[in-house]
Amino acid sequence: MTQRVIRLDLEFDGTHFLGWQQQTRGRTVQGELSRALRQFLQEESAPVGSGRTDAGTHARGLVAHITTSRPHEPERFRRALNALLPPDVSVRRALDVAGDFHARYSARGKRYRYRLTATPHPLQRHLVWIMPRRLELDPMQEAARLLIGKHAFRAFCNPHPEPDHHDCTISEAVWSVADGEWVFEIHGDRFLRHMVRILVGTMTQVGEGKRPVDDVARLLSEPGLRTEAGPTVPSRGLCLLGVDYDDSMGGPSGDLRRPQP
Repeated sequence: MTQRVIRLDLEFDGTHFLGWQQQTRGRTVQGELSRALRQFLQEESAPVGSGRTDAGTHARGLVAHITTSRPHEPERFRRALNALLPPDVSVRRALDVAGDFHARYSARGKRYRYRLTATPHPLQRHLVWIMPRRLELDPMQEAARLLIGKHAFRAFCNPHPEPDHHDCTISEAVWSVADGEWVFEIHGDRFLRHMVRILVGTMTQVGEGKRPVDDVARLLSEPGLRTEAGPTVPSRGLCLLGVDYDDSMGGPSGDLRRPQP
């Protein structure tokens, strides 16, 4: 039977997940999706994701693909899987794609958002980092601008396991503040393990006056060691907004399908 590739755009609340990738123990998004696919298709069909996420990290546009010979229309995939998945994960979109599509290797970039606030909000406690210290926006914005371009982010990644290389090209990095909430958005061609969380931890130190802006430039240019950068902030404030793909592959996922404010 003819094999086909189905792309699945996923949204999930990462609070009770150990991340995307299936593990021997613990609940994962890939594990829940695999179980739902097995029930629906009555065959083993291992989903491949656009990348790993940390435990507790959320997503509005993580992308996965499967290979199957089943003839169901993509919309039936979406409806059936959503009926079988738990309430903290859903398929936002399903579509047929070319046979050479790969959720990870076909991606052109990703956008992340990190949220923090000084004021506890019980209804938001799984979505933001409560950081009750005074911050200054201007130096943090200046530090964010330094990230634009191609740099070696060795100081801003977890070295275990060691990546093939540390080079990432960042096209956008910006802070905004509204109603007491601080939001950092970043878009790049690739991201290293814990990279966004370490960048936020470093830039909040800049905002507190604990670290000069020039220190960020130094860590990017040398590049520095992980021990020289700031802390890895909690994963609950991080959300993968979407992944970029060519229009021929279905275009971007998640929030990237809508114009950015």
